[in-house]
Amino acid sequence: MPLIAVAHGSRDPRSAVAVEALFERVRRLRPGLDVRVGYLDHVAPGPGAVVAALAAEGAGEVVVLPALLTAAYHSKVDLPGVLSPIRAAHPWLRIRYADTLGPHPLLLDALERRLAEAGVAGAPDTALVLASAGSGDAGANAVVEGIARELAARGPWREVRAAFASAASPTPDEAVRDLRAAGAARVAAACYLLAPGFFADRVRERSAAAGAEAVSDALGDCPELARVVLDRYDAALRPVGTGVR
Repeated sequence: MPLIAVAHGSRDPRSAVAVEALFERVRRLRPGLDVRVGYLDHVAPGPGAVVAALAAEGAGEVVVLPALLTAAYHSKVDLPGVLSPIRAAHPWLRIRYADTLGPHPLLLDALERRLAEAGVAGAPDTALVLASAGSGDAGANAVVEGIARELAARGPWREVRAAFASAASPTPDEAVRDLRAAGAARVAAACYLLAPGFFADRVRERSAAAGAEAVSDALGDCPELARVVLDRYDAALRPVGTGVR
């Protein structure tokens, strides 16, 4: 059954490069799986065009995966809204809607991978800011706060604090300053973002300006994230779970 991954999209070309590399890794992990990528904004093709193309090729059933790290407006409203006219135009096409990529335990491993690449490891004198894009959806922000608690439990961080590049507080720079004021000898920041671009740059620049000694890259093309994609795909195929919507 084809997999259609739908990312947010960005004007920054680095974002699409990272997304395409991730799903090329997914193809290598699952040879024979028809994996296609669409974008909600800024980048073509859009998800409607991808679904319509598969329907024209004779597909009877597809899995649509929101390639997003939290379930918020884009996965709850935007993407279903795009798919609605496609369903009306192709009533025979069965669309299975997978869960968003996060939260998932493997994303903690991916975060630690990127931190290690930035030269950062948990230590009792080191505090960590877990920075996401932020959302007007309080539930999505609470998920990021929960991930921060899980990272702290894996330790041995002095503290792990969630921060948001937009729409919520604290911002990454506020969190860095607060942790330094609270006595942390060292503060680092982790980008809980799918791909490089506007928000990743904002996290890096503002965290560094506030005194963060290191900032990890966005998750991007990494083995753990590719495994999460396939886990969501497989779960969408099971009778119990997300199912058909």
